[in-house]
Amino acid sequence: MTLFHFGNCFALAYFPYFITYKCSGLSEYNAFWRCVQAGATYLFVQLCKMLFLATFFPTWEGGAGAYDFVGEFMKATVDLADLVGLHLVMSRNAGKGEYKIMVAAMGWATAELIMSRCIPLWVGARGIEFDWKYIQMSIDSNISLVRACFAAFCGNFSPTPPVFCHTSPSLYRSFVHVFLLGSWTALLVKAVITGLLSLSSLALFVTLVHSN
Repeated sequence: MTLFHFGNCFALAYFPYFITYKCSGLSEYNAFWRCVQAGATYLFVQLCKMLFLATFFPTWEGGAGAYDFVGEFMKATVDLADLVGLHLVMSRNAGKGEYKIMVAAMGWATAELIMSRCIPLWVGARGIEFDWKYIQMSIDSNISLVRACFAAFCGNFSPTPPVFCHTSPSLYRSFVHVFLLGSWTALLVKAVITGLLSLSSLALFVTLVHSN
């Protein structure tokens, strides 16, 4: 039963990435290694962010139950490095705009999936006790893929403050803490916001394509 639960979580987390890679046409362009390079850029950016945070933003030592909003906001500014990294990946890839966006988004989101959710799913989803958090983690990985496509699109055209607010994990955690959202409610809010912003960016992209 535990292995079956792990298989469900694994399929829910990873198969949408495989389907997106196959159905988006990236496999026809032999873009696998370009996606790997985008993933390597993600690892480099995250390493730089960790070093910067460890150097300039020490651990919060406030009282129990207190929340450091100022510190979290300052940490959120470091997440701008993600947009810089995405822009760097797209600037190094030659080709049509949608091709560069999909390569950067697929490589970036896949690297995030492997580094942040692979081990928790392998260790936790095979546990004796059933826990909904691994299903939530798998669903969140799909939201991250859509969010990466949205961030790559906006990073290719105009990295605006709304993009920064949406892609920042620190600001998202602060939002959840302020409104005391439950795990499923927070996931639903994240999915709705991601969907609305992604649909608006898709409409903008279609308009730009037809205008050219």
